[in-house]
Amino acid sequence: MGRASAQAREPGGSTLLSIGQVLARLSPEFPDLTPSKLRFLEERQLISPARTESGYRKFSARDLERLRFVLAMQRDHYLPLKVIRGYLDEMDAGRQPTLPGGTVQSPSMLSGERRFTRDELIREAGATTMLLGDAISASLIVPADVFGEDSVAVLRSLVELQRSGIEPRHLRGFRAAAERELGLIESALIPVARRKDASSRAKAAELAREIAGQLEIVRSSIIRSALSKLQQ
Repeated sequence: MGRASAQAREPGGSTLLSIGQVLARLSPEFPDLTPSKLRFLEERQLISPARTESGYRKFSARDLERLRFVLAMQRDHYLPLKVIRGYLDEMDAGRQPTLPGGTVQSPSMLSGERRFTRDELIREAGATTMLLGDAISASLIVPADVFGEDSVAVLRSLVELQRSGIEPRHLRGFRAAAERELGLIESALIPVARRKDASSRAKAAELAREIAGQLEIVRSSIIRSALSKLQQ
C-alpha cells in the first residue's frame, strides 16, 4: 500500500504534512498520539503516507482524515485495528460496510466532531444543571471545561433513565465495574508492558482496546440473557 516519493505538495496543490504537523493537528483531540503510534498504524496498513526521496513520511489531507477516523473508532468504540482495517478496505472498494453495532460511518463524518461547553452540553442533551452535576459526582461523566459528543450521548441516556426513576447515584457501581475491568486488562498487558520500546507500547495500547471490546461483547450478552429471563 506504499506510495512513491512525495513532493512538498499534492497534485491538487495542497501542502503535505510532516509527522510533527500531524501530531500538532491531532494531539488536542487524541493526546496519546505519538510518532511511534503513527508508525505502528502504518505497519498495520491503516494509513499509507507518501515518502520523500530522503525517506521522510508526508501526510495528505486524506491521510489526516483517515487517521482521525481510525483513532476515533479506537477511542469511542474500542474496535480492534483489524476490524477498522476491514471496514476501510470495504470503503476503499466503493462499498458501504457496517461497523459492529450497526453503525455506518465514513472518515469524513468524524473530521468535524463537535465540542461543547457546559451550558451547550446541557442544552444539547435536554438535561438540567443538577443532572449533569449528579452525573459528574457519580463519575459517569468526567468534569471538563469542554465536552465531546460521547458526553452528550451519556447525558441524553441519563435523561431517559431519569424518566424511569433511575438516577445517576444508582449507577455508581458502573465506575467500580469499569475499574475492575481495567485491572483485568492491565494484568493481561503485563508481558507486553515489560518491554519498554515504542513498538511494544503501541501494541499494548491496541491489545488493551481489543480486550475492552471483547469484555463489552460479554457484558452485552449477559444483559441480553438477563432481559430474556425477565420476559419469560
